[in-house]
Amino acid sequence: MSYTKKAFRNLNMRKQTSLLPDNYDDFLRHLKERIRTAQVRAALAVNQELIVLYWQIGHSILSRQEQEGWGAKVIEQLAKDLRRDFPDMTGFSSRNLKYMRAFAEAYPDEEFVQRCVAQLPWRHNIALLEKLKSQEKRLWYAGQALENGWSRDILVLQIETNLYQRLGGAITNFENVLPSPQSDLAQSLLKDPYHLDFLSLSKDAHERELEKGLVEHILDFLLELGLGFAFLGNQYPIEVDGKEYRLDLLFYHVKLHCYIIMDFRP
Repeated sequence: MSYTKKAFRNLNMRKQTSLLPDNYDDFLRHLKERIRTAQVRAALAVNQELIVLYWQIGHSILSRQEQEGWGAKVIEQLAKDLRRDFPDMTGFSSRNLKYMRAFAEAYPDEEFVQRCVAQLPWRHNIALLEKLKSQEKRLWYAGQALENGWSRDILVLQIETNLYQRLGGAITNFENVLPSPQSDLAQSLLKDPYHLDFLSLSKDAHERELEKGLVEHILDFLLELGLGFAFLGNQYPIEVDGKEYRLDLLFYHVKLHCYIIMDFRP
């Protein structure tokens, strides 16, 4: 009896689906993309307001310290008062207030902050302040982080591995970019050449040594390739017309929705 009810319910669902227009799936997909875009824009707007608020607090502290000689004790008291009056808000520790001051000192122009670095989360901005002294490099890495959707950890790793020097400090269109699934493709896929210094191989290394070295350092290699690559295996077997072949390295790109094969030739 339960099987009959289940079969009837599945049949009814198929009938309902068959009554939908032929282009319904396309309509649904576009609608979901529009919703996700709206969600991203809303999150960016909230984040931008928070970053600008932090800049304004830091700027106010900086101005008072310069004009009236406020010291560290004032910041400690300010942190206590703000946490008491705004218990539902995080970020008002004395340490974070000092980061706000450093943030305002690094970027004196509020309009510039709104247009550029306010698009990044606060922890990303702290990493830029801690890891880099040059404003040019900060803005370059900020642009790369936004365009490629880097987490804070990936941003720090790229700074520590000197991506700026490895890519020649190329100019980005940071100020005109919003996060999107396609925004990383040109930077990630057209980057040339790839730098494989982490392998520590001699110049005359054979192809199997190169393959073995890349597999052993797959995380480093994936970071070098760029965002979106997933490693599926090495010496990966496939069958074509009844004959088996072995792929040296097989990847899948989650943004392009395609397989990428690396074949090493002698």
